Amino acid sequence: MIHEVDEGLRLLLVEAGLQESGVDLVFDAPTKEWSARRNAPTVSVFLHGIREDATRRRTGTAEEHDDQGLVVGRRTPPRWFELTYLVTAWTNRPQDEHRLLSEVLRCLVRADVLPARMLTGSLAELGLTVDIEAAGPSTDRQSTADVWSALGGELKAAIDLRVWAPLAGEQEPAGPPVTEGLVVRAAPARDGDGAGPG
Repeated sequence: MIHEVDEGLRLLLVEAGLQESGVDLVFDAPTKEWSARRNAPTVSVFLHGIREDATRRRTGTAEEHDDQGLVVGRRTPPRWFELTYLVTAWTNRPQDEHRLLSEVLRCLVRADVLPARMLTGSLAELGLTVDIEAAGPSTDRQSTADVWSALGGELKAAIDLRVWAPLAGEQEPAGPPVTEGLVVRAAPARDGDGAGPG
């Protein structure tokens, strides 16, 4: 599911024209070594936090049917996870970085969910919305300064991006449907004496 969210974010930024302007879009950690190897204007969408949203947890199972309406399996409800990204722009001048970051922010705040056409794999199959929030109010999550410190880099302007996505539940196959009628046999029997079919 995480790689599918990455792909949805990539498609969202590509649709906004980010790569057409010659900007590289990567999901690498923006470490000092990475920034030293960078050659072109770059937007880094770095995933640094994964946490379950326990308020959305459900129990039970749902039946899955084939084209004829027969039950082929049962699936547990999806589990929801909050993915936290650090979105940064990298160029040779701070003014260009701020301009690029502004374009990324404009793209991210246009929608509250990833459009369905940008969902792939299990996210598309589930048909559930994938919520996004860019530069939202701060909460008790790990601070941006802590992330930069862990990466060994200097603090710079970044967009805090949060995505809530479902992880598909486990599917258990159902047994084959019953195709034979029920046969009932009765016979008098006493003290363990067997009897033929009645």
